[in-house]
Amino acid sequence: MRRILARETTFSRAGVSIIAAALVILFCGYALLESAVRAIGQPPWLIAPQTAAERIIALPQGIPPLLLGAIGAVTLMAGLFFFLNAVLPGRRARHLLPDHRAGVVVDDEVIASALARRARLAANVTQEQVMVVVSQRQAVVNVRPTSGIPVSESAVLAAVQEELLHMAPAPMPEVRVNLASSGVIGA
Repeated sequence: MRRILARETTFSRAGVSIIAAALVILFCGYALLESAVRAIGQPPWLIAPQTAAERIIALPQGIPPLLLGAIGAVTLMAGLFFFLNAVLPGRRARHLLPDHRAGVVVDDEVIASALARRARLAANVTQEQVMVVVSQRQAVVNVRPTSGIPVSESAVLAAVQEELLHMAPAPMPEVRVNLASSGVIGA
């Protein structure tokens, strides 16, 4: 059960691994092809391995600076892509809910919807006046009150925290309530 829940809450890195392996295989296959073509005495398809090695050693020479910068930028972006996929946690926008019989995985949007409903009832505002964003670490509740009707930030915070404690998602997000300084007219 634990493996299934972990699979549902994290991204698979298999796709990125396949891309990296395919790039290495293509590069090695091309180098092997050029070496084999050279070994049998035929002209190279694109560039001879000896010529490629010599050009890499004397790299800034013979290549326009703009092309060299573009190649460097593409190489940097590819390296950054693979590095960040390896290092970052890869968490999906999901939380686990406790249940003694089954594993329950809930999208953050579902939790945000429940918290928005609870905040809307506590603030006595319409659905359009409440927006909730839930992430792994925090739940941000944004409320635009109706003009002339005060909204208690502590009441909204208490209601949202009570709803979260009732749901008990893992990991438990920290709640932050933001009341807009300007209100909505005629809600």
